[in-house]
Amino acid sequence: MNLVSKTSLARVLAGLLATALSACGGPKGGDDAQGGAALAPNSESAPVQAADAEPASFGICKSCHSVRKGENMIGPSLAGIVGTKAGDVPGFSFSPALKASGLTWDDATLDKWLESPMRLVPGTRMSYSGQTDPAKRQQIIAYLKTLK
Repeated sequence: MNLVSKTSLARVLAGLLATALSACGGPKGGDDAQGGAALAPNSESAPVQAADAEPASFGICKSCHSVRKGENMIGPSLAGIVGTKAGDVPGFSFSPALKASGLTWDDATLDKWLESPMRLVPGTRMSYSGQTDPAKRQQIIAYLKTLK
């Protein structure tokens, strides 16, 4: 296994671990280890999220995607993705369905994609089953907008 493969494998494993740990709920009243939301004072259910902080719900994304420009993994890099044409990340081989979709990654399209990629673009290779929580989708979209 070469160094690039080991690095990619380590990132995938780290993302999977982060996803598994995020299911545990993390510590109450403070940031979790993944840069997740801190709970607001006097509130057990109202997360406070800095606009550029990585939300805990992004953990599953990191298992396949890098946030570094030009660094593709199992999925394409997500750096600078907002506002671009779907299927247009240099150096990544997209499914014909996504290339032909004509989509642009704006807020509305990202919301539908994150809810159910396979429903939005039948034939996509993205096997992620989707995020059913609209608030978590909005956190992910807000974070994606910070990635340049």
